[in-house]
Amino acid sequence: MTLPTSRIALLVTASALSSALVPTLATAQTTTAPVASDTSSHPQESGADIIVTGRLISGNADPISAPVVLSGEALTRDLRPQIGEMLASLPGVSSTGFAPGVSRPVLRGFDGPRVQVLLDGIGSLDASSVSADHAVSLDTLNIDRVEVLHGPRVLLYASDPAGGAVNAVDKRIPRKVPEKAFTVDALGSFGTAADMVNGGVATDIRLASRLVAHLDASYHHSDDLRVGGHVLSPQLRAQTLAQASDLADAGDLTGAATLAQQANRRGKIANSGTEGWTLGGGLAFIDDGGDIGVSVQRLATDYGIPPRPSADPEATSISLRQTRVDLRAGLNLSGFLKRLEVRGAYGDYEHAEIEGGEIGTQFHNKAVEVRVQADQARRGIWSGSTGAQYSSSQLDINGDEKLLPNNNSDRFAVFTLQRLEVGRFDLEGALRYENTRIRTIPARDHRNFDQYAAVAGAAWHPTDTVTLSFNYAHGERAPSAEELFIDGMHDATQSYERGNPDFKVERSDSIEAGARYNGGDIAASVTVFGTNFANFITAVPTGEVIEDFPVYQYLQAPARFRGIEAEGGVTFARWGDKAIKADGGVDYTHARLVDRGPVPRIPPVRARGGLEFDSSAFTLRGEVEWNAKQTRVTENENPTNAFTLVNASATWRPFGEQGPLSLILAADNLLDVTGRLAASETRDFVPIAGRDVRITARFTY
Repeated sequence: MTLPTSRIALLVTASALSSALVPTLATAQTTTAPVASDTSSHPQESGADIIVTGRLISGNADPISAPVVLSGEALTRDLRPQIGEMLASLPGVSSTGFAPGVSRPVLRGFDGPRVQVLLDGIGSLDASSVSADHAVSLDTLNIDRVEVLHGPRVLLYASDPAGGAVNAVDKRIPRKVPEKAFTVDALGSFGTAADMVNGGVATDIRLASRLVAHLDASYHHSDDLRVGGHVLSPQLRAQTLAQASDLADAGDLTGAATLAQQANRRGKIANSGTEGWTLGGGLAFIDDGGDIGVSVQRLATDYGIPPRPSADPEATSISLRQTRVDLRAGLNLSGFLKRLEVRGAYGDYEHAEIEGGEIGTQFHNKAVEVRVQADQARRGIWSGSTGAQYSSSQLDINGDEKLLPNNNSDRFAVFTLQRLEVGRFDLEGALRYENTRIRTIPARDHRNFDQYAAVAGAAWHPTDTVTLSFNYAHGERAPSAEELFIDGMHDATQSYERGNPDFKVERSDSIEAGARYNGGDIAASVTVFGTNFANFITAVPTGEVIEDFPVYQYLQAPARFRGIEAEGGVTFARWGDKAIKADGGVDYTHARLVDRGPVPRIPPVRARGGLEFDSSAFTLRGEVEWNAKQTRVTENENPTNAFTLVNASATWRPFGEQGPLSLILAADNLLDVTGRLAASETRDFVPIAGRDVRITARFTY
């Protein structure tokens, strides 16, 4: 196999960093210093991640591209049934916002198969990346923390680092033996925008000194979502009223009245209710030498798909079910390796698209994924991780709308990430080779792709409070089965979609530079990034209409992404256990298809600012978020208007900061404005939620 010169040069550079240089420098350092612990020696790195507590950055220990982590009370306050909606206010993160019952995260303008959504390092094993109307099979009520990853760490999970990854760490396989005989974590909430009820309970039971059982259950329900104004965008309203006038002129008064009613609809999004539940359990054996655990989850969710205006509207809803089995086993070692871990999961997923009360198209996906990862013990200045990953899935589609042939996808990868700490410098190198095979069933088409990815990064700590970082990444992504083979009408997305079986591997080259300051009461970070794609894959509206549905054509073209993320916080008053803090941030992505114009569905500039009072008993917070208008849209795509959100929350801990109970009263979109997400395919008829007041109670014992 012959690689282009630039790819060879990049692989050689990263390989040298992650193998040849590492043992040499580590040996030299070990002769003059004892073996260090795995805790970073840099003073400004006070924690393992950028921790978002409220909004103030409190620490960052990954010097190259620090992940943003949502956990604790911030996670509880932002908790939603859908992972995309839950993370949408984080720096650089937006949401697909397809419907209240389905949203995936959008990272730096990237979504779908470019953003891996992981459960404890393993894929969601569903069909959520096949289409925007497919929800992610993830029980958000059972999540302990969520990490948004960029940079070298992404290569542990995917060969395309440009978009990043979202890793949700759950509690279902216990990680430690509780000191108590049992623990309980219960949560309940109610939101007014859709009369949403959300609740869950989880317990860990110590069966023996080294044996722990886990049980959990959750439930959510919401009615049609209330919005601040007209449901349809001004452009779609005008188009719908014009169609109604044409029908009236043609004598179809019933159809005209139906369209006019939809055009003038205010207050609620029709057919947007949701309902779902999960049941899960786990068992783990844990001791000093290692651990092994297994868990089982059954997830069910039903949600409506808001309709595009039509003279003959037909309600479509999704009924989704998944049974998932997870395994985690690890050995704690004392030699060259400190831990060897095996993760595996099997998922049996199905969903039915129900049209007019009848089952239409059915999707069945059976998938398995296994990864083995060896974490090296730190030797002087050297540490790292190496592993392998395998996944296989078979997607079967039945029904009149068989817009995609049955297909099987297999993926095998090997990866390594190595790190050096040399004085005030950190160096990282990551490599990943991945092979992807996609074949249709019966075997009419077969595609085989090799992907090579590498990241080389460095961070300099000129003072104890400042970090300057830079990384360069080459990524490759195999086209997905839907990008290759989809061709047909899809009622759920209300569009006609066409793929291209001749697509090649999508290749990207990225640079990212950042500066971070952590001076205790003042913390700030800024990251700039740029990615060039040789053959970016995206679906663009063609302007063609088939049976009232717009046609989207997948194409492959050079693309350029540029962006910035900045945030900061200051604690400007402290007395006793009380403090007053202010924070703010801005993010922006500019993306274009070379010689074609803007990339579809890119979020606009977004800025926010917040003020917070914090004490052991109370936290009070107010914030304003401004979303600019998005006029850089592709042909046949409507622009979005600017909107400003005013949000507030109050948290009360009646038994103190370490007490078992916390009560949160939160209000989003206090001014009840109408806004539309530029990243959403359905933004013209699915605006954001109107005023939403939520009360949440969490009890932990």
